[in-house]
Amino acid sequence: MSAPAGAATAQADRRPGVNPWLVAVVVTSAAFMEILDTTIVNVALPHIAGSLSASSDQATWCITSYLVANGIVLPVSGWLSSIFGRKRYFLGCILGFTVCSFLCGLATSLPELIIFRVMQGICGGGLQPSQQAIILDTFPPEKRGQAFSLTAVATVVAPVLGPTLGGWITDTYSWRWIFLINVPVGLLAWFLVNLLVREKPQEGARDRGQMLRIDYIGIGLIALGFGCLQVMMDKGEDYDWFASDFIRIFAVLAALGLGGAVIWLLNTKNPVVDLRVFANRNFAMGNLMIFIFAGLLYCSAVLIPQLVQLQFGYTALLSGLVISPGAVITIIALPIVGMLMNRVSARTLMMVGFAWLSVSFFYSSLLTPQIDYDTLVLMRVAQSVGIALLFAPISTSATGTLRPEQNVAGASLFTMSRNVGGSIGISLATATVANRTLVHQAYLSQHLSALSQPFADLLARGTATLESLGRGAADAQSQATGLIYRTLLAQASVMGYADVYVYCGIAAALVVPLGFLVKPVVKKKGATAGAGH
Repeated sequence: MSAPAGAATAQADRRPGVNPWLVAVVVTSAAFMEILDTTIVNVALPHIAGSLSASSDQATWCITSYLVANGIVLPVSGWLSSIFGRKRYFLGCILGFTVCSFLCGLATSLPELIIFRVMQGICGGGLQPSQQAIILDTFPPEKRGQAFSLTAVATVVAPVLGPTLGGWITDTYSWRWIFLINVPVGLLAWFLVNLLVREKPQEGARDRGQMLRIDYIGIGLIALGFGCLQVMMDKGEDYDWFASDFIRIFAVLAALGLGGAVIWLLNTKNPVVDLRVFANRNFAMGNLMIFIFAGLLYCSAVLIPQLVQLQFGYTALLSGLVISPGAVITIIALPIVGMLMNRVSARTLMMVGFAWLSVSFFYSSLLTPQIDYDTLVLMRVAQSVGIALLFAPISTSATGTLRPEQNVAGASLFTMSRNVGGSIGISLATATVANRTLVHQAYLSQHLSALSQPFADLLARGTATLESLGRGAADAQSQATGLIYRTLLAQASVMGYADVYVYCGIAAALVVPLGFLVKPVVKKKGATAGAGH
């Protein structure tokens, strides 16, 4: 196909029969539903376990099975989209996800639920890459910054709202409704996508013939690598990480699968995933940045609710209200960031965003056991401003120099980097909190000694207070010692969370200089998709 013909095709594809913003809203709603489902189940696990006569550990496979299936499909979704057609594949994923959600809601046993969750993850894995590819094909480069600001609502806000919404639905109705609620949303999304989204013209029968030569080895290595990686990340904390033979085996299998996949895909003639797209420096740097950003996003999203519920006694709903104002701020800020991208380079916004995020994490590390609700909200709001500054600029810089025919493959790999980064971020956060809490406990417990005057004074005051309430001398001293020890545990735990925020702040600061390695995307009047230097 000649260059002028290719340009005309790209331009035609970006002129849908309806307002492109309406297309963006519709495809984003489907992705929002899928991303929400990755976190909405978490708070319902105790209810699922009780209802289906399973243990808590067994119930967690409802999450792990979904993540494994989702992670395997993500990198090959570009290939599947090329075979079936972008619109048809997207519609199939929406319908499959909706049907599987219905089956999950009707499951009568845990094995049934796990099987349906695997099927749901397979269908859901294609939604995010397809949504992003449609955005890339619908909007010209100069409008993508604003378009990605809209898609960020799904990517950034959905994981935060998931636990809150899931807790409310489970407490008010039943855990089954966290799945059944997807049915009307999915059917409406399917109808609107079918009505509004145009199928991308095929590049030719020659390309379709090449795609039908199935790369079984590539698919197998990807399934092995990402499947084992997801199991390792999700179960690592439960099995004490590399102290467990189970985790070590899965780590080795993940390394073999992913390493073998990279070697195979770079050398085979018709790879199921085209890794050569990483030769584009902006795309490679964008994937690295979205990987780190997703890790920080999911890490920060899980820390505050976990802290306030376990240490401060907040309910699931109240913990959700701590982070909800931040989500509102993000939604408000995203359109502003989209408009700023018309005046300020994406590279500059990325560097400012990571710098802001770093400062907000250091501010959040000022946690104390006596911290109040308003301060917690303010900490999350500060983080949310940095989060809003990052997603659209990273997405735009990563995809702004891709050729039109690379959009689908690029969207799949970009989404894969984001999801893997988020999974690793959550695992590292929970493991680090547990480790640093133990370190602080060991340090603080050294002061619980009769030789420590502050401890002796505190114990004497506590004992005297309990004796004044009618306790016997021996009981009063024993209870006072217990209260002091519980205070020590709480203090050590809060310090563990604070340490993780410090590490997040350092990680965000280290990313700032990487912005200089990103080439500014030059917007030329009349440029086609992928134009830029």
